Amino acid sequence: MSWAEFFAMNGYAWYVWGSYGMVLLVFLIEIVMVRHRRARILQQILLMRDEGGD
Repeated sequence: MSWAEFFAMNGYAWYVWGSYGMVLLVFLIEIVMVRHRRARILQQILLMRDEGGD
């Protein structure tokens, strides 16, 4: 089996590699969303702490 045959996957390459690509995309979106949510929550905590210190 050659590398070209491996990557061609007997004609199913678009399905296989497309699936891997979609999973990778979903993982990346999830990482970005979690980081954004974490930053927003930390900002809210800091604001609440600053308001309570009056």
